[in-house]
Amino acid sequence: MKNFFLLIFVLAVSINLVYGQAKKPTIMIVPSDVWCNNNGYMMEYDNEGTSIKIPDYKKALQEDVELLLVISKINGLMAERGFPLKNLESVLKSLENNSAEDAMMTSKETGVEAAESPIDLLKKTAKSDIILQLTWSVNQSGPKRSITFNMQGIDAYTDKQIATAVGTGAPSFSSETTVLLEEAVLAHIDNFNASLMEHFDDLFLNGREVTIRIRRWADWEYDLETEYGEYGDELGLLIEDWIADNAVEGRFNTTDATENMMLFEQVRIPLYYERNGRERAMDTRTFASELSRYLKQEPFNIVNKVTTQGLGRATIYLGAK
Repeated sequence: MKNFFLLIFVLAVSINLVYGQAKKPTIMIVPSDVWCNNNGYMMEYDNEGTSIKIPDYKKALQEDVELLLVISKINGLMAERGFPLKNLESVLKSLENNSAEDAMMTSKETGVEAAESPIDLLKKTAKSDIILQLTWSVNQSGPKRSITFNMQGIDAYTDKQIATAVGTGAPSFSSETTVLLEEAVLAHIDNFNASLMEHFDDLFLNGREVTIRIRRWADWEYDLETEYGEYGDELGLLIEDWIADNAVEGRFNTTDATENMMLFEQVRIPLYYERNGRERAMDTRTFASELSRYLKQEPFNIVNKVTTQGLGRATIYLGAK
């Protein structure tokens, strides 16, 4: 009987160690578009002739003390529960430091600069698994105040909402927004975090979901129907075979395919891979670069170029850099 209880104890300790060492998603908290728009923190940028409005996080952080306090409070609540967090203010500073170098980057062939929105650049710099969008408003009822909040956990690769918490705290005589927010959020945060972990566990098991596009330059003499190899398989089919062999459990969808382009969506790529004996995070660029390397080898010998849009989308252009 003593040996039985000893065995149960050892198993319990082992399970706790496994779960205690389990990796958790990295999260970056940002104010939502609605909050930024309501408080006058928006800016416009030109996207190939179209004017796009986006949140001006830098201005909001520099001018709104309440925002800093709210982000700090949520950071603390999440950190207490063991979730690693990226600091928005620090990420923006890193982005500014890289902006001069990015401005110098142009295409070798045409001299055109890279086209990425500020939000894509922010996500790429932060490299967070999940973006936590936060909206809140203060309600006044006589001398009492309450706070209504909305937290949305967004997968940074797919922009899909994977967790949400919405609620209104009990009315209070407290005048501090952070106190009201903490009281309102505490009732929901554990279920919210459970949803985040459920999503992250799915990524571990089934891989991260990304999009891979294949395009050909108009002046390339071949196309995706060109035949290669001993059996004369078309290039498009061979690329599809590579995706099937390297996606987690072969999970992906071929959404579109012609002689000039292919679109693979819901491609499940591993969360991590090993390089030089060390575990590294797998991202869309790394996965697409492996396909690029495959196409540069025999029997294809295809010169190609890999570009990325945000964290979850990569395009391989065939025929030139």
